[in-house]
Amino acid sequence: MAALICTKAGHRPRLIYRIHLDRGPATGRRKGFTETDYARLLDAAHQQFGGPVVLVWDNLNTHASRTMHDLIAARLWLTVHQLPLYAPELNPVEGVGSYLKRPLANLTKHSLDQLTGLVKTRLKRKTGPLN
Repeated sequence: MAALICTKAGHRPRLIYRIHLDRGPATGRRKGFTETDYARLLDAAHQQFGGPVVLVWDNLNTHASRTMHDLIAARLWLTVHQLPLYAPELNPVEGVGSYLKRPLANLTKHSLDQLTGLVKTRLKRKTGPLN
């Protein structure tokens, strides 16, 4: 899951997220989110909020790659600030992951689709309508 906590003056904070399902091994394919996946998430945030976006980002290798730098440079409405190398206390999205992982640790799901449904239900219950 990749998520952004978005704030705009005069509005409630929103969580915009995407879930990536990895359905097994594939040679030469990245298991997680690609730079293009992250760019689409940022584009969705920009479209929903209709203005410039200031992004405070951790140092995941995909976030700091040359490809990502090029995608960021192409978005004039986007300003990016990198967090220090290890600073989970400064990254509010870390709390979302923790909120999801604790109660799911002992559950057995039979498929990725069931797990995805449960994650979406928990997010909606906690924060209201999300996308």
